[in-house]
Amino acid sequence: MGIVELMDAANYKMQTFKTDDLSIELNCHGNTEYTKVSYPVKYGLFSRLETNNYIFEFNLNHEIRHAKSKKKAWIHPSEWLKRTLGNDWVYYSTGGYSGVYEALGEYYLPNLMYPTNSLLGGKPFKENEIDQIVRNWHQIIAQLPGTGFPDPVSRWIWAIKQQTPEGLHKKAQTLFDISGSRVTVMPPDARHVDYNIIPLNISDGCLYKCQFCKVKNKKKFSVRSEQDIDHQIKQLKQLYGKDLINFNALFLGEHDALNAPCELILKTVQKAYDAFEFQASVMKKNYLFMFGSADSFLTADKTLFETLNRMPFQTFINIGLESYDQATLDLLGKPLTRKQVEHAFQKIRAVNDTFPNIEITCNFVMDETLPDSHYEAVMTLIRENVNRTKPKGCVYLSPLKFGSPSRQVLYDFYKLKSLSRFPTFLYIIQRL
Repeated sequence: MGIVELMDAANYKMQTFKTDDLSIELNCHGNTEYTKVSYPVKYGLFSRLETNNYIFEFNLNHEIRHAKSKKKAWIHPSEWLKRTLGNDWVYYSTGGYSGVYEALGEYYLPNLMYPTNSLLGGKPFKENEIDQIVRNWHQIIAQLPGTGFPDPVSRWIWAIKQQTPEGLHKKAQTLFDISGSRVTVMPPDARHVDYNIIPLNISDGCLYKCQFCKVKNKKKFSVRSEQDIDHQIKQLKQLYGKDLINFNALFLGEHDALNAPCELILKTVQKAYDAFEFQASVMKKNYLFMFGSADSFLTADKTLFETLNRMPFQTFINIGLESYDQATLDLLGKPLTRKQVEHAFQKIRAVNDTFPNIEITCNFVMDETLPDSHYEAVMTLIRENVNRTKPKGCVYLSPLKFGSPSRQVLYDFYKLKSLSRFPTFLYIIQRL
């Protein structure tokens, strides 16, 4: 594999070419900081092709990144499709803006192609115009003329034509192969960077094998070797290529990276920061995401948080607590006691109050079949034991069922959210 050298953003000069039938903008400069606004925002460096009927956007590796139709059949002019590195398509809908923001903490609702636990959204991929883009975007691009353009534009058109659906599928598989598996669930906090993360596994599996869980594998927890991690970093840098300059977020996997040795966590974070040249990213700030279990969090030494707080990242660690009710924990097959959950939640509050560059978030489950004692117990933690509103420490409520939205569960969510002393949102499970 060759060495990837990142160019500074200043070297990407915007070029525009227009005819009566199309417009091409090379090296567009989007927003350099992730923000939460109720209108479409594009980030980093990319190029745009606009025809009479479509708008397509491409990353610096000439791979399609966003798409939308200009036809009347398109649902809403502010909604668009995004292709992920895992080669899934996500349809971002407005959902009425305020309602979506209240539920998710974001202004746009990600509608996914695969079954998930979302209580919101419709079925946009059944819309003909959306389906046509997902199926035929490359055929549309392939029809572009190959001559009559300035050399930079001709070379760019040739390059985007080379990125076929088959090639993108193969590249996604390569991404999964680097770490040994697909990222089946991303931390809910990855929403802060629109899920644009670099996945790096320092461990496999999780400590618990909870009966309710649908997204984690059955591997026993194990820690990766430094040699394996170094190999992943080298391969990921090559895979992301020129587009690496658009990334500023690292996800340490797999399902309980916090249970890895402190020294390995810290050493890996620094290695990744240096190798991926986050200091040269066009995106401002750097983000670190990982999952942790109640046990790994309770045993984590203060030194880990002190060091992470000094590193050039805003760090988010998501802890799955699921319930504060023993009967519900037993029903879920979660091998925790109520006392452990209580101690973990107390430590979450302490870490969030102490370290400005770290936010510990947690998850609780929701389902109409759960006993009332579950919701009463959760309310004890997020309201009754707290005397004022807290700005940090998001509480995510995760519906248990996949592919079956429930009005009752959505009603319960809004009720809990209105009473919570912490920022409280729905957790829509997404894969990479």
